[in-house]
Amino acid sequence: MAKNLTEGSPARLILFFTLPLIAGNIFQQMYAFVDTLIVGRFLGVQALAAVGCTGSLMFLMIGFIMGTTTGLSICTGQRFGARDSRGVRRSAAACALLTLVIALVLTLLGWLSARPLLVLMQTPPEILEDAVSFISIIYGGAALMMFFAMQTNLIRALGDSQRPTYLLAFGLILNTVFEPVFIIVLGWGIPGAALATVVSQAVANVVCLIYIAKKVPALWIRKEDWKLTRKELLKHLRMGIPMGFQASVIALGAIILQVALNGLGPLAVAAYAAAQKIDMVAVMPMMSFGMAMAAYTAQNYGAQKFDRIKVGVKKCVMMSGAFSIAVGVFNILCGPFLMELFVGEGQQQVVDYGQMYLVVNGGCYFILSLLFIFRYTLQGLGQTVVPTIAGGMELFMRALAALVLVDWWGYFGACVANPLAWIGSCTPLAIAYWYVRKNSPNW
Repeated sequence: MAKNLTEGSPARLILFFTLPLIAGNIFQQMYAFVDTLIVGRFLGVQALAAVGCTGSLMFLMIGFIMGTTTGLSICTGQRFGARDSRGVRRSAAACALLTLVIALVLTLLGWLSARPLLVLMQTPPEILEDAVSFISIIYGGAALMMFFAMQTNLIRALGDSQRPTYLLAFGLILNTVFEPVFIIVLGWGIPGAALATVVSQAVANVVCLIYIAKKVPALWIRKEDWKLTRKELLKHLRMGIPMGFQASVIALGAIILQVALNGLGPLAVAAYAAAQKIDMVAVMPMMSFGMAMAAYTAQNYGAQKFDRIKVGVKKCVMMSGAFSIAVGVFNILCGPFLMELFVGEGQQQVVDYGQMYLVVNGGCYFILSLLFIFRYTLQGLGQTVVPTIAGGMELFMRALAALVLVDWWGYFGACVANPLAWIGSCTPLAIAYWYVRKNSPNW
């Protein structure tokens, strides 16, 4: 159900909006986690490397999808905060139409670019064909992923973070059931892992649409709402596309880093892939606090309650910062056990590589928590330029690690890429947030 985020305790609202969001984002990441876990345990380290080396390409697509749909839905949240019910429906119509067009383009580009990108990334020949088959199927389902992300983000824009979590959980359960059936029972191997993800997304889309039709009348688009103006569409594009490209720019840095990793051999690729999946689940709560700030800021910006935004940021820094320290310590202490979940016993070098990654990244999670809060708060205010610049800084830092530090320090150089990127991105975001506060007459 829709929830008003412009009244009540900011800390309480943000926390209780974030908790279901944490679960939802973890469920979202668990698709890749389950793929990697099942492939690694049942098909072996080489298959794990094949799926793992596509991680940056998946990040390229999923990052663009999540960034774009989040940006589009910010306009919906602002209209909801302003108590403009007709504006909410028209915004939802704009989101649906733009999602259709963007998804079709994204699917076509994914199909055409999958093999050339993997070859350009110097993917080891022994895992190239498996990697191509996996990522091609994932890219083929890009439209399904984008529509599901769009629907859940629209529900969140209205202040409801619980129902999207249930929908994501439903999709993950389907994926967890389909994956071993497709891989083991039907014998489809690596393509089966990708197909399980796509099929589960298709079913989840249908269930999500039915839920909106029955339970979220504020988002049910009427015939007259489809008569959109060019100005309305451009407004949504100005919010969505920069956020999508921002995530894509960050992903390009990950692709450059993957090229350097591929040169270190399959064991390094497999270790980095497994550790990255653990890391991605660990950082989801920090990202969730940031996403909560986007919804919270958008509604309060629409309601012109600027003081509440300032208080919300302060409280969110305290909550997310505390969590970042706790989860960083957990990953560092439990790293070897978590790595063995992926590769089993007898792969000590892979486990040691993965532990190195988790120690280096886990020690810097507090910086990442600040990055998410500042980025999403600025986006909730309608600011897109500085977050895009910050994404460029992430690209530069990851490229620096890939082109210089991996050559100097080997696998350790790849491990420090993320902390360097976080520092480079957080700096302009923090400065921009301080500048907005200082120069806004309403704050």
